[in-house]
Amino acid sequence: MAHRRLILTVAAITAPCCVLLPNVVPTRAFSPPSSMGRRARSPPTHHTRPSAIFGGIIANASSSSTSSPSSSSSSASPEATVPSAIVFDFPPPLTTVQRLERAAKFWSSAIPIVLSYYSKDAELRVKEAFTGVPLTPDEKERVWNDMHAGGARKLADTITSLKGFYVKTAQIIASRRDLFPQEYTDALSMFTDNVDPLPSELIRAVISKELLVRGEKFDDIFAEFDEVPLGSASVAQVHRAVLTEKYGSRVVAVKVQRPSIESKLMGDIANLKAIAKTFGDNLPLDYYTVFCELEKQLADEFDFLAEAVAMDRIRETISRDPDTGLTCECPIVMPRPVQGLVSRRVLVMDYLEGVPLSRAAEELSRRGIKPDSPEAQLFGRKLLRGLTDVFGRCILETGFFHADPHPGNIFVLDDGRIGLIDFGQVKQIGGRARETLAKVMLALDGRVSDDDPADLERIGNLALELGVELADDAPPEGPAAVAMWLFDGSVGTLPGGYDKGELSPNSPVSALKSFPQDLVLVGRSSILIKGLSDRLEIPWSLSREWAPTARRVLERNSNTKSSTIATDGDGRSSRVRIRDVLKLLRRWGRDKATSAVSRLPSPVRTKVAGVALRFQKRREAREAKKRS
Repeated sequence: MAHRRLILTVAAITAPCCVLLPNVVPTRAFSPPSSMGRRARSPPTHHTRPSAIFGGIIANASSSSTSSPSSSSSSASPEATVPSAIVFDFPPPLTTVQRLERAAKFWSSAIPIVLSYYSKDAELRVKEAFTGVPLTPDEKERVWNDMHAGGARKLADTITSLKGFYVKTAQIIASRRDLFPQEYTDALSMFTDNVDPLPSELIRAVISKELLVRGEKFDDIFAEFDEVPLGSASVAQVHRAVLTEKYGSRVVAVKVQRPSIESKLMGDIANLKAIAKTFGDNLPLDYYTVFCELEKQLADEFDFLAEAVAMDRIRETISRDPDTGLTCECPIVMPRPVQGLVSRRVLVMDYLEGVPLSRAAEELSRRGIKPDSPEAQLFGRKLLRGLTDVFGRCILETGFFHADPHPGNIFVLDDGRIGLIDFGQVKQIGGRARETLAKVMLALDGRVSDDDPADLERIGNLALELGVELADDAPPEGPAAVAMWLFDGSVGTLPGGYDKGELSPNSPVSALKSFPQDLVLVGRSSILIKGLSDRLEIPWSLSREWAPTARRVLERNSNTKSSTIATDGDGRSSRVRIRDVLKLLRRWGRDKATSAVSRLPSPVRTKVAGVALRFQKRREAREAKKRS
């Protein structure tokens, strides 16, 4: 019902990491080495100049990571002093009174919105009982759309006033059009870009205090620095800049933490903990536990040094062949931090040029590409393939992965490639969980049918081994249904009579008693990809796509690789080296072909894309037939 969806919206505003998976929020299991601290005085190594980020699109990236006010450098020299016109002060954490004031303001707005839905629902029921004439579906839709529009305006106004943690979570809600009423996602989308931009003088002051050392001036690092930010979000602000020749003359994005934001965010979390503890018996989930874990996670995320290390670590995983260690094609572009220009509050990184996925439809329209055209369908498959490969390899091979995938953090670059930003939230899962997860993928991929008892028992036992717990009254097929719901979007009907819809009261999610802490963000990643495939109307099975990686990981762990493959002196396969050369040649040919096709007139380009799409569908059909 409409009021239930609104309650979910309000709950999601206060617990974005647990909208779908109850009771736990993972903590960060990673800390950066001390070598990523204050930068060395020698200039960084010059790298190949990267692509750049299109104006405004890093706003979402800047919403997930902040740094600690207590981490400001005390070694800034007189030459690197803060401009006298700027009051550069980091206030203490919010007082108890201030936290209560913020809580009262939020709930005094949110509760009346929720109650208005119950009131309208009761009004319609009474009217229907007295008149005996029920509203038509169209009339009901108009009534609830009007309610959504009014409630969305009030909620947006409240969040605009409070900012802080509420803006950060509103951005997540705005990206989940598959879950929440359009009126709410539209109203909250205003928080994705340029949220209360800070003056450039203050941004320069933060950078100077964080990065400059004795004898160094701002212009010694930056040859150009755009005064207007690319984007400004609840936690950080991002500017385009060009480094001086000393630092490589690269075009970069400079991400700067908002002064004093940590105290506000942590105050909001403390506030929500108090509310959850007080009203815990009346809430649908154990939100007190959720907020305690989220508090720990946010404390770890206030560190751009850790984000820089995470960027490098994930790039290393997906740019190396797991068998040979040789460089391989990277399916997704990620920015690189500029070594020596990273601190806890400032992160200088590559500048990628494109638009976020949340604006991809507008960009395709601007280029004259229709949503249902072969070009759009080819792009959709490329998007799903890239995200699937990256998350599959990171999750199954190393267990260390990007844990905040949403449309604001996924880019469509100008050259047609896919980009991924914002590594402030990452997750490390243990080796045993990875191995069991790999077995789940193989069991799902190798099942005879969706209702074969032996398959369901095997899949269900593995899901239980992962730590999934269902309600006492759940059917025996429940654990298998959860696994299929999470990792196989192509399934027609879930076992146990469950519905595929996330908001359905008969969804497998509603039967979950608890979900393993290690895998909450794995589930979040799979739900993102599953949601994209649903929007694009492309049947997509993560278990099928991840099965080869899962098989390779299990073989490597058990040392059962085939001994029939010829190897050279260092134990590596000589055939693998030839394969890598062929891959490189195919990549070169594909890039050349893509560049040539992009320059063709629109009608010709569409016809070429249509031919390529037909070939790709045939290849997918052949592969599916082989697996069956």
